[in-house]
Amino acid sequence: MHTVRNRLLATALGATLLAATAAAFAGDPSSQVAAVRDRWAEVNYNTPKAQREAAFEALAKQAAAAKAAQPKDASALIWEGIVLSSYAGERGGLGALGLAKQARADFEQALKLDPNALDGSAYTSLGVLYYQVPGWPVGFGDDDKARDLLRKGLKVNPDGIDPNYFYGDFLRDQGDWKGAAAALEKALAAPPRPGRELADQGRRKEAAALLAKVRAHLASR
Repeated sequence: MHTVRNRLLATALGATLLAATAAAFAGDPSSQVAAVRDRWAEVNYNTPKAQREAAFEALAKQAAAAKAAQPKDASALIWEGIVLSSYAGERGGLGALGLAKQARADFEQALKLDPNALDGSAYTSLGVLYYQVPGWPVGFGDDDKARDLLRKGLKVNPDGIDPNYFYGDFLRDQGDWKGAAAALEKALAAPPRPGRELADQGRRKEAAALLAKVRAHLASR
């Protein structure tokens, strides 16, 4: 297994895992799930950093209620996992690992119910957890599992902004700079998602910033 970044201890899964929770998503979720999804974008992109942890903690309760109302709805499980991952990224410390494990369980259950739900976003979100969480003995991180899951997400949604962005970030982490550039370019070329304008805007900024870093590295070689 290649390097697994110890962000859980250093930065509590940090901004990248936080971004992972955007892994977004076409489909037609219930009104409760859609409310969680839309609130996630507001908290992640429009809420000041100092207020974000408390906002995600509150949103986690809202997401749990949506899942309790529809326990067999894969989209409800996916969005609870997304919110828990975001909360972990803001909370920090070893407590973040427990939240990440809860998110992993949500994504795994969603895959059992419907692996294609929300354009295969459970694959992408779970893959991000596996490359962002530390490996054994601290956490469950595993780059090989991450690669497999991210590729499965791309198979379901090959042109999506999120699966391409996170695959690009993973490849950059693995030292595949040319592969990362190609994936990030594809992310920026992804079609817009109706109703997800705020999430799209935020993700495109992240993809453009990361692509600039990747191109700078390639130019320096």
